Amino acid sequence: MSEFATGVTIIATGGGTASFAGFTANSFNSVSLAPPLVVWSLGYDAGTLAAFERCERYAISVLAQDQVALARRFSRPHADRFAGVPYTLGWAGAPLIAGAVAWFECRHHSRQVAGDHVLFVGEVVRCRRRHGPGLVFHHGRFRTTSPLP
Repeated sequence: MSEFATGVTIIATGGGTASFAGFTANSFNSVSLAPPLVVWSLGYDAGTLAAFERCERYAISVLAQDQVALARRFSRPHADRFAGVPYTLGWAGAPLIAGAVAWFECRHHSRQVAGDHVLFVGEVVRCRRRHGPGLVFHHGRFRTTSPLP
């Protein structure tokens, strides 16, 4: 799978509590345009799994090339991953990471157990983007996109 370059996202939810849950994911992809559906997965051993199984809404921030430190921070254990991280709250009540290149606010559509992961399908309710190069993960390293000549 390391041959397949993927975008890098932070998926976050309010979880119905005062604290947020969030993690770095490169398992994000589109499923359908009508209705607009996206999919991502989370392992059974993830500390954030319970929060996402309980939530009805969440946000996906597609990281920009200069957000490698955030990608690393949200991929490792941290007392409060959101402390000091600039974000706004949108329709989903979940953090939208400042400086990302795109944001998707979703409502829960369905879940499916698949091996040692749970696949989450979300219906996109709101989305927006800004121009700029996104962050990519390929061959076990963070990279960026650049146009071909």
